[in-house]
Amino acid sequence: MTNSTKSDNLQNENNPPASHSKIEDALAMIIGTFMIGFALLLMQSSHTLTGGTAGLALLVHYVTDIRFGVLFFLFNLPFYYLAYKQLGMAMVIKTFIAVGLLSLMTELHPMFIDIGDIQPLYGTILANVFFGVGFLILFRHRASLGGFNLFALFMQERYQIPAGKVQMAMDVSVLIASFAFVNWQLLLISILGAVILNMIIATNHRTDRYVAR
Repeated sequence: MTNSTKSDNLQNENNPPASHSKIEDALAMIIGTFMIGFALLLMQSSHTLTGGTAGLALLVHYVTDIRFGVLFFLFNLPFYYLAYKQLGMAMVIKTFIAVGLLSLMTELHPMFIDIGDIQPLYGTILANVFFGVGFLILFRHRASLGGFNLFALFMQERYQIPAGKVQMAMDVSVLIASFAFVNWQLLLISILGAVILNMIIATNHRTDRYVAR
């Protein structure tokens, strides 16, 4: 270990992690859900899928035509108990607000922009970059979008398994289960998107690198 590394570690031990203000948290949730909502619009226009509870909601939306915002909100309700028991009430409240904001964003975006036709590969790559940045913003403010996000954060905090890797495994599982509803080309593109998303999270959200709370 170098002297600079030792000095950094000593400084981190002597100085507790800084806390985000409530205003910073509020802005982060608005910006994060805005970006994720736009990513979902790109996915819908590309006719591809994403993983997690958002992927499940999007899949059911394709099959039943029930509005995504309603499905996403309902699918996340069972996961709040895990968050309350393992991650604390503050995270439950932030997550509940973030889920509500995303449901709102998915209704607002189509009112102001019509993407029309977009090449599926490009649309999926662009969408998952927006997903990744949006999720990072939420995670760093101890918020999430419920569902698999909460489980991935729990596994990272409790067992030090990187959240990005946990999320990737679950996302790919959801996408494979979607095989009956999309053709194999779109499925492969969707899996590539899930890998891009979770590599962004795995390389940029690590408890040993980011200490602000």
